[in-house]
Amino acid sequence: MTAATHSTLFPQAPDSADAVLDGLDPEQREVATALHGPVCVLAGAGTGKTRAITHRIAYGVRAGILHPSSVLAVTFTNRAAGEMRGRLRQLGAQGVQARTFHSAALRQLQYFWPKAIGGSLPRLVDRKVQLVADAAAACRIRLDRGELRDVTAEIEWSKVTQTVPADYALAAVKAGRESPRDPAEIAQLYAAYEDLKRERAVIDFEDVLLLTVAVLQDRHDIAEQVRAQYQHFVVDEYQDVSPLQQRLLELWLGDRDDLCVVGDASQTIYSFTGATPDHLLDFRKRHPGATVVKLVRDYRSTPQVVHLANGLLAQARGRAADHRLELVSQRGPGPEPGYAEYADEPAEAEGAARRIRELLDAGVPAAEIAVLFRTNAQSETYEQALADLGIPYQLRGAERFFDRPEVRKAGVALRGAARFGGNDTLLEDAVDLPSQVRAVLSGEGWTTQPPAGSGAVRERWESLAALVSLAQDFVAARPGATLADLVAELDERASAQHAPTVQGVTLASLHSAKGLEWDVVFLVGVAEGMMPITYARTDEQIEEERRLLYVGVTRARARLYLSWALSRSPGGRPNRRPSRFLDGLRPGSGTAVGRGGGGGAGGIERGFPGVAAAAGQAPRRTQRTPARCRVCGRTLTDAGEMKLMRCEDCPSDMDEGLYERLRDWRAVQAKRAGQPAFCVFTDKTLMAIAEAVPDEEGELARIPGVGVRKLHRYGTDVLAICAGQDVVEGDEGGEGGAAED
Repeated sequence: MTAATHSTLFPQAPDSADAVLDGLDPEQREVATALHGPVCVLAGAGTGKTRAITHRIAYGVRAGILHPSSVLAVTFTNRAAGEMRGRLRQLGAQGVQARTFHSAALRQLQYFWPKAIGGSLPRLVDRKVQLVADAAAACRIRLDRGELRDVTAEIEWSKVTQTVPADYALAAVKAGRESPRDPAEIAQLYAAYEDLKRERAVIDFEDVLLLTVAVLQDRHDIAEQVRAQYQHFVVDEYQDVSPLQQRLLELWLGDRDDLCVVGDASQTIYSFTGATPDHLLDFRKRHPGATVVKLVRDYRSTPQVVHLANGLLAQARGRAADHRLELVSQRGPGPEPGYAEYADEPAEAEGAARRIRELLDAGVPAAEIAVLFRTNAQSETYEQALADLGIPYQLRGAERFFDRPEVRKAGVALRGAARFGGNDTLLEDAVDLPSQVRAVLSGEGWTTQPPAGSGAVRERWESLAALVSLAQDFVAARPGATLADLVAELDERASAQHAPTVQGVTLASLHSAKGLEWDVVFLVGVAEGMMPITYARTDEQIEEERRLLYVGVTRARARLYLSWALSRSPGGRPNRRPSRFLDGLRPGSGTAVGRGGGGGAGGIERGFPGVAAAAGQAPRRTQRTPARCRVCGRTLTDAGEMKLMRCEDCPSDMDEGLYERLRDWRAVQAKRAGQPAFCVFTDKTLMAIAEAVPDEEGELARIPGVGVRKLHRYGTDVLAICAGQDVVEGDEGGEGGAAED
């Protein structure tokens, strides 16, 4: 036995079954010893759930209660499955199968296919995008790269929710999904995609689960053979189970109940893929005699971080929130979370980079620091800020900004325009560098308004929008700059960002950070419009955004910094506000929720220590309470938006018929008074009225643009029209009466 065997990487296995239980807290020990019947483990972030379930399996094996080959532990990523297998080996429980759902299903399908179907299993396609492209060509539907990814995602969602092509449109509406194309078109593409797979004798990733389910349903002899092999099941991250995975699990189980599930409804952040916490939350209904164990002792984070995490969930609503777990930190006290407000996004990135530089100089390893953001498009600003200070970094779950296909293609287009712009009709009306860039990128798919919904199309737009913003910043710094100068700048930036090293600071989206942890976490862009994201409209979507922030907060062990910017670009309108999720939690934002441990003064509102001054920030002036969008909560500064009390691009619930009746009435009033129509009421005011549909003078008076004089002159008519009555015109505007319909 070598010295390495005694290291922490190769610990000696416990010498007995009872020794497996050493070091477990009371709740973890309860999980480990509950080896019979259904068990549901509700495990908060950082509470040692993997430790609890691996020790449960190991204890059962070492005590002779569970046979290793009869146990199947399933989780959602190969990394998690590998970690579970490694821990089981260390505990002396070799031979246990720890796999992902797909891996376990594929293994069974390959074994039973000759018996159930005959022949060999069809070839499994690694990527279905090309098949979707071929299906689109067969349907004579043109899809760009982003739309291909989004349509592919819709097909994947349909299959994991067991939705057939004919039912897609109705199912998408019922689920509140924003389809990237017309639902009828997606259903057509989905059907053509399935036809192509059959013609080419191939299957995809989702088919592995679907076909395994079909075989187990149709062949009872095969189902019994599987059940004879596997008699005890453990499912990790159970809140992420899809309806299809749940059906497969039920077929594996049969009429037995030797099942242990582990999850946390407050960490459900993948509903867009078909995941639902309902199976976790309904476990007790399906298994009335289940043992339920709650793990709330947080071994990862300090009391200060845990307090913020608990505060976020305390304000949550919905079914998952009703089952939230209040964590109790088991660590010593640490620093309070830091809060920083910046004038713009580049200043925010520079501030974070400066603080990271200070941490590195103080001896904090770069690999123990992470910068987490909501969308991958945000990474470029932080890549540049870190590179400027010589800080190594690594990207997780995203391509480097300048390696993204849309960015490379945009660079080619800009380079061509710089060389031959004199002959480019797109640039004829472009009077300055930013307008030239906007004109060129419009040919690559950039628009003044972001596309609806999320997904690849939105990410592609965000990448191009970042180039537009970069052009604006560049010309502000160098007023005489040309398109050729900008192209040279882009080339320099791309070449300066060398390949990341494993020792670098981690840059990651919040989704890709799930399951990871660091000593220091910077949560950036925590502003309305980004957290929650603009296209999160429904209560369910908003709550998932809150859970996403909760996941981000609970990645931090010791130090946590949250920041936001008032505008996107330097010199832009400061019309952003901190995320509503921080209301009552960050200093200066109202009454905070009750504290749950950890003392010390609150965080600094102005910025991270030593950074605000370096970034050249000035103290904020006291302002009047700003107007907020009634849909997304963003600060409104445009007069038209303030009249509507919503952003121009936020969804409207306007009564179109009422709006047209008001416009007709306004035309009559304007003609009679010999004035332009807007002198009666502007279009925005009429839209606001048609959205509010006031039924009394007080409600009408509160609509911006009405005022006392217009209320007196036109109020009777407007309220009558809103009530569905016909206005009888008199000699003067507003002097007529109203007749019932």
